Amino acid sequence: MIEPGGTIGILGGGQLGRMLAISAAQMGYHVIAFAPEDDAVIAQVCDEYVSAAWHDAAALKAFADRCDVVTLEFENVPAAPLDAIADKLAPHPRALAIAQDRLAEKRFVTDLGGTPAPFHSVDSREDLLAGIAALGTPAILKTRRDGYDGKGQWRIGSLEEAEALDLPDAPCILEGFVQFECEFSVILARRADGLIAFWESSENGHEDGILARSTLPGRAIIGEQVAEARKLARAVADKLDYVGVLTLEFFASESGPIFNEMAPRTHNSGHWTIEGAATSQFENQVRAICNLPLGDTRRVAPRVVMENVIGPAAATAHEALRDPGAHLHLYGKIEAPEGRKMGHITRLAWPEGDSNS
Repeated sequence: MIEPGGTIGILGGGQLGRMLAISAAQMGYHVIAFAPEDDAVIAQVCDEYVSAAWHDAAALKAFADRCDVVTLEFENVPAAPLDAIADKLAPHPRALAIAQDRLAEKRFVTDLGGTPAPFHSVDSREDLLAGIAALGTPAILKTRRDGYDGKGQWRIGSLEEAEALDLPDAPCILEGFVQFECEFSVILARRADGLIAFWESSENGHEDGILARSTLPGRAIIGEQVAEARKLARAVADKLDYVGVLTLEFFASESGPIFNEMAPRTHNSGHWTIEGAATSQFENQVRAICNLPLGDTRRVAPRVVMENVIGPAAATAHEALRDPGAHLHLYGKIEAPEGRKMGHITRLAWPEGDSNS
């Protein structure tokens, strides 16, 4: 057990790390963050910020030596340098190695009995055309590594489009389209002793490839399929001997939950838990990596909606506070281009006339 007063290291400088650092400080921990950026938003809220390259082995070791435990706020940290600090890291780098490669991720989940969207490995134009022949169109070509929020993805509507595509100079994966009713997340926290706590699954809505909102309760089909999805999530966490918060995303289809992707970290679709659950995903991340008892994950309001604040909308986001059930989180980012996540708003709602004061 790492008791309050200890030091938590966070790899990454974005908003997930920022919210994690706030939770850690609230629980009495010191926080040191490490990332390459000079102006990371986590630096505004943690005790100390180290700006150094991921492959700077000396800087990374010096950082880890000052921490009781180190965790991640995003999954695109190069896995290889982390082997040197694996004894401090939660989750273990093996979770990164799988989550960073979409092909490895889908094969891993398939081996555990999960059902991903149909897929085909693409390393050449011949592979792409073979994949189109096998999966049909429409289909989505994705880089195996790095892409997120719709980046590194190309929708292919026909064989002619596939033949004309300027193929990226990187290993890719082709995914067949899935007919589904809605999308949902399974988010869990797991301690080293295998104890797991699940949050209720939100229904997730995307716009332009970016999560726009998460709603609870979601449609009935989510409730019908969440047990099977949780079974897979538990199997993933146990197989990886995972410690911390883990997220798996699913499509709710007529044939059951279809696995989309996993994230070895807290997740945008779990931001509702800060005000909407008895214990947030960030607090339970701290509890899990410090081997403290996990907190209650129940939803605390009849209806909860989390809305992302994207790009220029940040300038007027405070107007949402006219709603007494709204809670505003801005991430301290200065520039607000289209498509950038600037913050989020969580709205708690009760039936009319039902006072929660």
